[in-house]
Amino acid sequence: MKDSWQSGDAYDNYMGRWSRLVAVSFSDWLTPSSGLQWADIGCGSGALSEVIINKHNPEIVFPIDQSESFVKTARKRLGNLSDCKVGNALSLPLKDSSVDIAVSGLVLNFIPDPEGALAEMKRVTINHGSVAVYVWDYAGKMDFLHLFWDIAVELDPEASDLHEGHRFPETNEDGLRRIFKTSGLVDIETTPIEITTNFRDFDDYWHPFLGGQGPAPTYVLSLDIPAREKLKDTLFTRLPIQADGSIPMPARAWAAKGIVTK
Repeated sequence: MKDSWQSGDAYDNYMGRWSRLVAVSFSDWLTPSSGLQWADIGCGSGALSEVIINKHNPEIVFPIDQSESFVKTARKRLGNLSDCKVGNALSLPLKDSSVDIAVSGLVLNFIPDPEGALAEMKRVTINHGSVAVYVWDYAGKMDFLHLFWDIAVELDPEASDLHEGHRFPETNEDGLRRIFKTSGLVDIETTPIEITTNFRDFDDYWHPFLGGQGPAPTYVLSLDIPAREKLKDTLFTRLPIQADGSIPMPARAWAAKGIVTK
């Protein structure tokens, strides 16, 4: 099943809101100076770029995504300090050594050639500039997706290969260090970023899965109505719903950064 990435607004409701929480800690961890030129690769709905603009006083941010819809959503959100572009992570629409720092949030594991993406991020970054990414710890602590996929596979064993914990077993500290080292980055550092995905109620949890953006929502929309309702009902009985209806679930992202040498 091919993951769908077509609607920026639907993706923002599904995952962009949680990416934004991670982006705050991630961008602070980079300890950037003001006045930098940034590239945000696979910008999605603009969550990471928005944090950079609001917190770190960049000269300019280049949010780049291959989805025209995502770029349109990002362009609406971001102001004059951004120059949004449609482009592929493996062939970025930027000149060599044109930015001080290249970043990417929740994207690297979805790129067919992650080493190639890091090579492109290095290419567009100045000598001694930084390349940095963050990804979900899919096989570790990503509870709202783990529970979803565990139940989906319980009800439909053929969904096992779609389980993101199975698809992305190396989105962790060791995996990121390995790929950064292979890509020739130096002074590599990693850190976990812990957040809580706090859903207001069950509808706030379930409704974003109907938006069709990303692996789990793509799977939900592939189901016939009875199977979809069975999945929904089973999730309702298993989620840690609190007395006030809220559903707090822990999540962890892993971040990595390295220095470019040319």
